[in-house]
Amino acid sequence: MLYLLDANVLIDAHRDYYPIERVPEFWDWLIDRCTSRRLAVPTEVYEEIMLGKGDDLTKWLRRYRDVLLLKEEADPSMVSDVTVTGYAPNLTDEEVERMGADPFLIAYAYVDPARRTVVTTEHSKPSRTGANRHIPDVCRELNIPCCGPFELIRALDFSTDWRR
Repeated sequence: MLYLLDANVLIDAHRDYYPIERVPEFWDWLIDRCTSRRLAVPTEVYEEIMLGKGDDLTKWLRRYRDVLLLKEEADPSMVSDVTVTGYAPNLTDEEVERMGADPFLIAYAYVDPARRTVVTTEHSKPSRTGANRHIPDVCRELNIPCCGPFELIRALDFSTDWRR
């Protein structure tokens, strides 16, 4: 299984749970899993994060860019299908912009849902519509596996226990 990371997974991990300077093992683990092609960050997600301030996360991302990035381009027809079917067929330019990289992230998994999973910190909010839909709800509608970061950590066996 290839796990595709949403921007919020990396941002929240650094800010709330595993700051790079305090838990470097987590970040080394991410690099290891990217090297073994178990994890990847789509280019559009990477670019979305890089729009932020020049903090430790963006420095880390810049340093490991070639290892982290998914080595493929989004299929425009898949992105369009995700947008029209998963969000809404009549979105305004402003709504499309507000969705950011989300349709791209989902489209990369949509290519092969048997072998790809979207990872996000977003939670299901089924009452939301259009551009306000959350990733887990769009994935559910399109039959694309989706999980949170803690499920990812369990699935790929992250541990800081050096005695293992």
